[in-house]
Amino acid sequence: MTESLDELLVRVEHWIRHDIDDTDVDELTRLVGYASADGGTRHPSALADLRDRFDGTLEFGTAGLRGTMAAGPNRMNSAVVVRTAAGLGAYLHDTLGPGAGPRVVVGYDARHRSATFARNTAAVLTAAGVEVLLLPAALPTPVLAYAVRRLDADAGVMVTASHNPAADNGYKVYLGGRVVTDEGQGAQLVSPHDERIAAHVTDVGPADEVPRADDGWTVLGREIVQEYLASLAPLRTAAPDAAVNLTIVTTSLHGVGGPMLARALGDAGFTRVIPVEEQVAPNPDFPSVAFPNPEEAGAMDLALGLAIDCGADLVIANDPDADRCAVAVLDITQGTHQGVETARSSGWRMLHGDEVGILLGSEAVARSVGRPGSTVASSVVSSRALARIAADAGVDHTTTLTGFKWISRAPGLVFGYEEALGYCVDPEHVRDKDGISAAVVVASLAARLKASGRTLIDALDDVARAHGLFVTGQLSARFSDLSEIPAAVSRLRAEPPRELGGSPVRVVADLADGYEGLPPTDGVLLLAEDDTRVVVRPSGTEPKLKCYLEVVTDVGVDATALDVGTARVEARERLNSLAKEMNAALGF
Repeated sequence: MTESLDELLVRVEHWIRHDIDDTDVDELTRLVGYASADGGTRHPSALADLRDRFDGTLEFGTAGLRGTMAAGPNRMNSAVVVRTAAGLGAYLHDTLGPGAGPRVVVGYDARHRSATFARNTAAVLTAAGVEVLLLPAALPTPVLAYAVRRLDADAGVMVTASHNPAADNGYKVYLGGRVVTDEGQGAQLVSPHDERIAAHVTDVGPADEVPRADDGWTVLGREIVQEYLASLAPLRTAAPDAAVNLTIVTTSLHGVGGPMLARALGDAGFTRVIPVEEQVAPNPDFPSVAFPNPEEAGAMDLALGLAIDCGADLVIANDPDADRCAVAVLDITQGTHQGVETARSSGWRMLHGDEVGILLGSEAVARSVGRPGSTVASSVVSSRALARIAADAGVDHTTTLTGFKWISRAPGLVFGYEEALGYCVDPEHVRDKDGISAAVVVASLAARLKASGRTLIDALDDVARAHGLFVTGQLSARFSDLSEIPAAVSRLRAEPPRELGGSPVRVVADLADGYEGLPPTDGVLLLAEDDTRVVVRPSGTEPKLKCYLEVVTDVGVDATALDVGTARVEARERLNSLAKEMNAALGF
């Protein structure tokens, strides 16, 4: 039964009375005026907005909260953050017991309200008897993840919405210290911890009744940043003369990674690093991009244009909180298809996240040969190439659910990745994806290859010859009506395609039932007889449905660069046809 307007307004007025942010109070007050005019008939969109803001509360999803910044319990705002921090504090005391004195590190990025949310968190936790260590400035998420392990904290909070649009913010929670002592020490939280924190949040009263300290927390010095940068030293594998000969264009997409990436590459010996000046300074409005995500169309245009202008060898991009790393290369090799010479790319192209994962994973596998217990990991939606590479080398590989909260918990992890530009290259120090450390490893590999007259494309060709050519792609659709996402997945479950690219489907797996030892998750996996694979799942961080595509081709160990280029062209055409099939099947 739909709640009446009067009943809704009673709940709204109660929230307004107990809100702690004057700006949010004014915003809600104005919205109530519009929504209640003539019983809501004069401004129906305002009434719909008000109902949505009070339709439940933001819930823990991928390692915490994420949503649009606005007033109301179903949005990101100070009142929601205060209640969440109180719930986290209560959970830590309940878990660790009386007198334990929990320790929490709090960090934040440069988005609107991030610093305010971080200070609110520090104030609430300090008042609750928690030792709070606040990072000294707006810094990348990997620094927070590093600090949780380095400072033996029981938890970490990072205020960030990563690569989401400018209107969003989030609250990412890590557990460590005495709460999690196994492989997940310092990683993003997983079940049942998220449910337990959520239960404590539910028990918290109105925001203005939550005690907040005026001071008492510790603001960390810049030493924590220096220690993080020093931890990257073993990743610097390029000789000095090789490093100085590589020209790199970088962009932080208006986020907080610019200075850190410059320092990390400089420390590794790379002196020819050219940032995209328009995007180097943090700007929470992200003025030069529609979406501050390197995967989105147009986000890399300025960087690629600069690379052409300055004759760069490599482009490296971080997303706004610098936990992801995107790579672009100059691809001038040629291929033939149906007797016609075809440029695989006439210039610069973005490497797919799986391609970067294959390059970094190959390095990790080579280091792990003969080291029992070493494991490389990738998510169920990432390419199966890493599993093949590891198996051929006799190294353990683990497939996990999507998200680094799962990847980082793989026992014996030495490297983990997911296709969405996330790479964990140094799990000893950072149990999460880290776009800064990944950039150092990519640049080092590119420099070593250039010193021998080769490129990252040549290294990918080597992998294709030795282990097969795995070509991946992705479809995604953004929804304003979230109910359409499960409906699309349900249709696929009920009527899966009989063929993928002309090859009969031999496996239809409902991931909600578990798959090959994985815990249940929402999604569907399709596998054809020719090894073509499709995985469909809702995004964990955005209102999107995603469809992951992969085709596999054996090019042979004696294939020339031209042969591999031709095979890539053909595989890409197969992938494009598959994308059209899945577009129709999903009703995108």
